[in-house]
Amino acid sequence: MPRWFNISGHCQADIHYMLAPSGRLPDLKQLIEQRNYFVIHAPRQTGKTTAMISLAEELTSSGRYAAVMVSVEVGSAYNDDPGAAEIAILPTWRDTIEDTLPQDLQPPTWNYPEPGQRIRASLRAWAQNCKRPVVLLIDEIDSLENETLISFLRQLREGYRGRPKNFPQSIGLIGLRDVRDYKYASGGSETVAGVGLGSGKLLNPKGERLNTSSPFNIKVGSFTLRNFNAAEVAQLYQQHTDDTGQVFTKEASALAFDLTQGQPWLVNALAKEIVEKMVKDRSITITHEHILKAKEILIARKDTHLDSLAERLQEPRVQAIIEPMLAGLELGNVPPDDIQFVLDLGLCTIDPQGGLRIANPIYREILPRVLTITPMASLPHISPTWLK
Repeated sequence: MPRWFNISGHCQADIHYMLAPSGRLPDLKQLIEQRNYFVIHAPRQTGKTTAMISLAEELTSSGRYAAVMVSVEVGSAYNDDPGAAEIAILPTWRDTIEDTLPQDLQPPTWNYPEPGQRIRASLRAWAQNCKRPVVLLIDEIDSLENETLISFLRQLREGYRGRPKNFPQSIGLIGLRDVRDYKYASGGSETVAGVGLGSGKLLNPKGERLNTSSPFNIKVGSFTLRNFNAAEVAQLYQQHTDDTGQVFTKEASALAFDLTQGQPWLVNALAKEIVEKMVKDRSITITHEHILKAKEILIARKDTHLDSLAERLQEPRVQAIIEPMLAGLELGNVPPDDIQFVLDLGLCTIDPQGGLRIANPIYREILPRVLTITPMASLPHISPTWLK
């Protein structure tokens, strides 16, 4: 079966070129053996879902765990109604578990108790009835907000002490941000009453973020998924050469890394544009000229990944960092949390000297264009009086 470069959804090994995710992650298996709870955060389309699905499959195949990756995204439609969110989330979890795990590792029928307890009770029932320790990887966690988010985290916190016999041995929260940047709209209140997970304030003055890890202070740590390095970009492209005979020159692979700095979606998108549209003849070698042309096409086309940058640039705290950087000016009095936020989003990185920089040359070309769209569109139409 032919394989392809993937730019949509998680990778499937039988049809996509992909690299083993273990090299880009900390030793999560050791954390799981130690019965730890943890957070994995990285920008969109960096391979989080692919990596976590692969990890869950490896853990289950080892014969030691019942491991699965699930999502809470369907609950985001009910961010002010925890009970409704639970009812939306749990059936999708069961479907995923049934599709992923053998029947003898699946949970019993879940009998839902009162709202606000259904997540905890369902996971408790599964752990008590499963012959292996349960490992649960929860994707899209930061799609939850407000009361639903607090209720969800509180239930995990409450069940934690019962692991591994009465609650999952290990839980990983997977999302774009670290816990402190999960959203909570307060309507003016600066604290979350009744959470019972710590006495610190959970909201910043605008009520936008938790700004603390206390609702999930059971985590052993927060980790990120790094980009590909230059060798890994070459390895990924070599898979295409091995399958088809079409060669990427060393210069082409090196340029792809330089332009993308290993951002996985960009690395795959460049190659996909070239081998599927620009150079379908497999006897033609891919050179650095092809990479440059593909880059221009991607920038002009504004694919979903690149277009999502525009949404982020509408946030004032992001603008306050990106605009001075592009203008070559010093940053003002920017809160450290805001700097961490643009790092978590993947818009910026820290250079070896400790300075902040735009994450890669492709983003550096796109960001000024995005920032000038609104000012240019708002310019009045000029009709000279001499023009008849």
